[in-house]
Amino acid sequence: MPRHHTLLSVPRPCLTGNIPHIETSPPIPGAMGNTDYWNEAIGHISTRDPILSRIAEAYTEPKLSPHGDVVRTLIKSVVGQQISVQAADATWERMVALMGKVDPGRILETDIMSLRGCGLSMRKAEYISGIAEMWERGALNVNWDELEESEVRERLLPIRGVGPWTVDMVLIFSLGFQDVLPLGDVGLIRAVENNYSGGRKLTLEEVRGIADQWRPYRTVATWYLWRTIDAEPVNY
Repeated sequence: MPRHHTLLSVPRPCLTGNIPHIETSPPIPGAMGNTDYWNEAIGHISTRDPILSRIAEAYTEPKLSPHGDVVRTLIKSVVGQQISVQAADATWERMVALMGKVDPGRILETDIMSLRGCGLSMRKAEYISGIAEMWERGALNVNWDELEESEVRERLLPIRGVGPWTVDMVLIFSLGFQDVLPLGDVGLIRAVENNYSGGRKLTLEEVRGIADQWRPYRTVATWYLWRTIDAEPVNY
């Protein structure tokens, strides 16, 4: 039986917003970890969008490699909510230093104040603890790679601390859905503005309109656009 966290525990030292999103993608049979479609996607996008074609040529490797670990992406995405990639990575590294491996069992063995000492807000510490507890008691024990996108959203969005952006990260990095457009991702919006409007602010409708030409491979387009603002590939 997993132990509950207590706010009064003595911390162990560490060693070192939601935008509505209703974009959908078709289910991919056996999508988990599958990127067989990648080269086809690049060819498809390149014939429709010369800007993205040049970006893809500039960042040939690595390709996105979905890992199938849904709970890892849930936890890591909560850590990364509304902070920079650099700050999220630093917090995650402290968590790894504290626990050895960040997984539900070890999170439940770690008190809230120790989690906060890694750089998490109280709310985020509570969120990831709640996710860990749900996972350990089997509430999220489903065959994720057999679900359609809408079913993944239905199962994850009711979880405290999980919003549309976090689900998008699960769909992209864990389950390998090929046509996800994470409109709640600040980095993606900035990349689109930098590459398509000379830095001018765009509405979500304008971004969605630009992205229509990438269907049904908006995940691939998103991956390359992220690379234009961060040389290190993001990984949730």
